[in-house]
Parts: sequence; C-alpha cells; structure tokens
Amino acid sequence: MLRILAGLILVLGLGSAATAEDIDKTVLTISGKISGEESVDLSIRQLTQLSRVSYTTSTPWHDGKVSFEGVLLGTLMKHVGATGENAEFIALNEYRSTLPVSDFKEHSPLLAYMKDGKYMTIRDKGPLFVIYPFDDKPELKTEVFFSRSVWQIRSIEFR
Repeated sequence: MLRILAGLILVLGLGSAATAEDIDKTVLTISGKISGEESVDLSIRQLTQLSRVSYTTSTPWHDGKVSFEGVLLGTLMKHVGATGENAEFIALNEYRSTLPVSDFKEHSPLLAYMKDGKYMTIRDKGPLFVIYPFDDKPELKTEVFFSRSVWQIRSIEFR
C-alpha cells in the first residue's frame, strides 16, 4: 500500500509532465480471482502497453465533452486472467463501488489514465478513472452508472 501511494505521489505530483521514471511506479493493484500470483501491481506504462481505447464523452463531473484514453476493463480482466462476477473498485479515499463483470462486455467501460491527452493527476480524478461511453449510450446516464464511475482508483478485487 505504501509503495502504491508513494508512486502516486511521484506520478501525480508532477501533473501532466510525468517523466518516464514516474510512469513506471505502481498505481494499481489487482487481486482476488486472478490467475497466477496473489495480486498484480501495474504501472501507468504497463497499462499503456495494453490495447488503447479512446472515448470522447460528456460526464457529470466535467464541463463539455472530454477525451479519455485508457484500457477497456474487459481487456484488463483478460490480461490478469480474472474471473468472477463482480469487481470491487477501491479509490484512494476508500470509496468503493462494485461493478458487475457483465458491464465489461455489455457497456465497454474504460479504465482511463489520460484526459485530453494528459496523464490525470489526483486533482483531476486520476490516476485512474472508470469511464462509461455516456454519450454513445444515453441509457447509462443514471445514478447507477455514475456511481460505478470510480475515480482515483488504487485497487480492483475480482470476486
């Protein structure tokens, strides 16, 4: 936990001018029903090496449309060999939200690490933020899906 927080402070304290060394710090721990190890630690660099996807959408937390870039949660799930029916997302402030894994296929939420071409800082809801394609699927503009759009994510546990 301390290693993750120290990495976040380094990466996010520099804002959008993150150095190569900063993006190699652990920002996410994935645990629970995954293949292999007890848990997997990932850096921003490791996340950027997975298939990148971009969404431009409006959200309740931003003015106008915003472009987000990241990895689809379904892709991340496959990468770590995750199984289970639910994924609990835990934020830096201990906020928790459980997403059904069925959302990953049905709605293609994104684990975003960039907003408008810059790495997200803690002040900017980063380093990681679950984003649904709200404008592409207006039925997602409900409190249920807004509550699943966790920001400042530090860990995911598959159950």
